[in-house]
Amino acid sequence: MNGYVFLMIAILSEVFGTSMLKMSEGFSKLLPSLGVMAGFGSAFYFISLALQTLPLSMSYAIWSGIGTALTAIIGVVVWKEAFNLQILIGLILIIAGVMVLNFAKST
Repeated sequence: MNGYVFLMIAILSEVFGTSMLKMSEGFSKLLPSLGVMAGFGSAFYFISLALQTLPLSMSYAIWSGIGTALTAIIGVVVWKEAFNLQILIGLILIIAGVMVLNFAKST
């Protein structure tokens, strides 16, 4: 399987785990707490598979950048967290940073 496929599964697993972390309310709810463990466990497993074929710096930049952006979007949409121009600019800068890192590695 392609390293990028493993990376995307790792990202989605991490975002799932983070969302479950919010729902676990400090690990006081069993099912969301199990979701945290499953999400982060699978995220680390799939990132390790991705790293067999992809460079570490690029993989981690994509994983953390896209994961952060998706988690912020879920926070706004699902948890009704604040969204304003500063948050939008921050998300754009994160995505731009990932793109710059990927470009730097490919040249």
